Amino acid sequence: MDTSNRAVVVTGASSGIGRATALQLVREGFVVFAGARKERDLKALASEHASIRAVQLDVTDADSIAHAFDVVAASGVPLHALINNAGIALGGPIEHLPLADLRKQLEVNVIGTIAVTQAAIPLLRQTRGRIVAIGSIASRFGAPFLGPYCASKAALAMLMDSLRLELAPAGISVSLFEFAAVKTPIWQKGRELKDDLTARLPAGALASYAPFVEAAMRQIDREERVGLDVTVVANAIASAVRAPRPRARYVVGKQARVQAVVAALPHRLRDRMVRGVLRIP
Repeated sequence: MDTSNRAVVVTGASSGIGRATALQLVREGFVVFAGARKERDLKALASEHASIRAVQLDVTDADSIAHAFDVVAASGVPLHALINNAGIALGGPIEHLPLADLRKQLEVNVIGTIAVTQAAIPLLRQTRGRIVAIGSIASRFGAPFLGPYCASKAALAMLMDSLRLELAPAGISVSLFEFAAVKTPIWQKGRELKDDLTARLPAGALASYAPFVEAAMRQIDREERVGLDVTVVANAIASAVRAPRPRARYVVGKQARVQAVVAALPHRLRDRMVRGVLRIP
């Protein structure tokens, strides 16, 4: 594939999967429009490589999205692919989950992804391009304390399935990536969960959920140790961007493949296995 005159938009490119993917794609010759919200991140991205064009992009802001794709269209470089990577992970017991947190989780991971995708489709129709969405193997079963995140990724998976069928006549492919743990800065944010819950849970609630909190802390430590290197993920995404016929779904990594099998088990067995792994009642 001649990549020298093809553009790719990557959302959430300031760190982690987004940044690694943007860098991998420019190394392969693509012009990458790397989206980020903060000015300091935009400056850092622009300094990485001459073919990275940093654009201010907040997936929850309609004006920001419109302006970003105006910049892409005005560049004159045909848009070959959109990488929907921007996302957040919010946690806690559903019993005490602030509804504002649930709305924020869905607004970023689901509504924001669709808003960006809608803005990209007119340009992708011109090139018979492709859409890549970063999902999670967590979309296949609800994990304790991760209900909002799991729900957002499950919704995203179903929307991508529908979108793939709707855009097939236009020659636009839609691929969903599902990983388990990946070594990114998100784990440091996860370590703040215990302090956050201590500060905001009602009296007595923290004691009720103490086994789940401790399980979450143990799991964060484990996932950070065994998670996929972010370059492995970036290479897998880049392969889908290059592929003549991208697959509908990519399950990447041994951990994700094992969890996909567990997710298909009968619910009672699956729940027993999850509780055993997490060491919760």
